[in-house]
Amino acid sequence: MRSLLFVPADSPKKFAKGMTGGADALIIDLEDSVAPENKARARESAAAFLKEAHAASSRPYLIVRVNSLPSGLTDIDLDAVAPGRPDAIMLPKAEGGASIVHADAKLAVREAATGLPDGHIKIIPIATETAASLFVAGSYAGSSVRLSALTWGAEDLSAELGAETNRDENGQLLDPYRLARTLCIAGAAAARVPAIDTVYVDFRDDDGFRRDCEAARRDGFLARMAIHPAQIPIINEVFTPTAAAIAQAKIIVDAFAANPGAGTLAIAGVMADQPHLLRAKRVLERAATKSRN
Repeated sequence: MRSLLFVPADSPKKFAKGMTGGADALIIDLEDSVAPENKARARESAAAFLKEAHAASSRPYLIVRVNSLPSGLTDIDLDAVAPGRPDAIMLPKAEGGASIVHADAKLAVREAATGLPDGHIKIIPIATETAASLFVAGSYAGSSVRLSALTWGAEDLSAELGAETNRDENGQLLDPYRLARTLCIAGAAAARVPAIDTVYVDFRDDDGFRRDCEAARRDGFLARMAIHPAQIPIINEVFTPTAAAIAQAKIIVDAFAANPGAGTLAIAGVMADQPHLLRAKRVLERAATKSRN
């Protein structure tokens, strides 16, 4: 999974475009993009769409962003969408592993009531949207087998911190949000799940978005969320290993395979050790996953 496209649940006309727009996953949003007075209608639209989408011959991975646990709306959201068998929920304003344990219990009840296998619906927390969440970003490991990825957010965090903005005049993240981004990568690595980069709100800035995606891939993110369909081709291109990267990865893997027991090798005049081998294997795993899809 490389690209995840947000679709407001109260805009059902956008569902069809999302299904055919090239995104690997759709995030059907019941939270921030839906005004309070439209929440009930959004739940109905999301539930109907999920049922229709499962009948399609091919479909993206289906995620529902529910409202946060503190909002008091999570239960109503889950009651509406669980019968539609989403692949996952996205949990906003999560605060560490305790939030995942809480959401896991709620999902288990709905799965039992709708005849779904236990653990069918996965959880992707947004791990950095509150000040408190930053202090528990390393606590997701072992919280639930439902945990399938971690992502982060800067918009809600900047509002909570009372900041005027989260980027400087050149579009670069400011220090509090660079910290949050780093904690997401580290928290995901500690939990042995993929890290998914946050949205880039200036969807008309293709050049800036591409640079930001390339930096995300460089630093360890394996996928990215999008707020506009025009961002999907860039995400898919950047987060798909290139032929050159695959070829180099094969050289490293083959070299270590030919020298069992070696801790360090010289490959084309450059030292390679176990971290290089691990990165090479990950490149090949991502390439294999893309070919299967």
